[in-house]
Amino acid sequence: MESNSTAYGASLAGAGFDLIKFIKQPQTIIRFLSWVFSIVVFATITAEGYMNSNVGVQVKCVFNDNEGACHYGAGIGVIAFLACFAFLLADALLPSMSNAQERKYIVMADLCFSAVWTFLWFVCFCLLADQWSKTNDTRAIHKDAVHAIITFSFFSIGSWGALTYFALIRFRQGVKDVTQNYADPPADPTSVYPETYTPTTFPSFQSNGQEIFQQPPISPNPDPSGQSSYQPPDY
Repeated sequence: MESNSTAYGASLAGAGFDLIKFIKQPQTIIRFLSWVFSIVVFATITAEGYMNSNVGVQVKCVFNDNEGACHYGAGIGVIAFLACFAFLLADALLPSMSNAQERKYIVMADLCFSAVWTFLWFVCFCLLADQWSKTNDTRAIHKDAVHAIITFSFFSIGSWGALTYFALIRFRQGVKDVTQNYADPPADPTSVYPETYTPTTFPSFQSNGQEIFQQPPISPNPDPSGQSSYQPPDY
């Protein structure tokens, strides 16, 4: 089935891997940027997102001392980092997969995950920006690091939103290809099979439009008396 072999973004299903073409794809570029953004967010939070507390040796989050804000940002960043790597690998292997059903599952997973992470990055940006605006003592905080965390959280919203868009296009195209593949083909006017039934004629029963087996002509009954002329009896 030709349409199945090209469904869900695999225009060369079963073909070899083309590195140059893979790198030039917009989806690959945006996924790589999302990967970099996630590294900046979670690495900066891990390195600069905590500072020593004035009381004891316990460290506190620079975002209004809200440990949940730092944990949320770092967690979203780490998961996004791993997911970008996994989906980059899946995109690279997709053209070599001959099973359309497997490609469909990968595209659906990409679509769902990208949509969810777009929303979670939006929540992360709003949370970090709100907690930073409520932070009172910022003297011992590296403000450039905080600004980088908030800024790249905002950039991640756009990058993951773009990944959602590309995944949706690929999914819709795959559904369209499968639907066209299973649609009933139009009637072929050159088909050798007739569309109307014509009863079969048997030439052995007809000859020149006249039946061979004809009923013999009706002949008068023979004379019951056996004579050529018959006279009724006189009474």
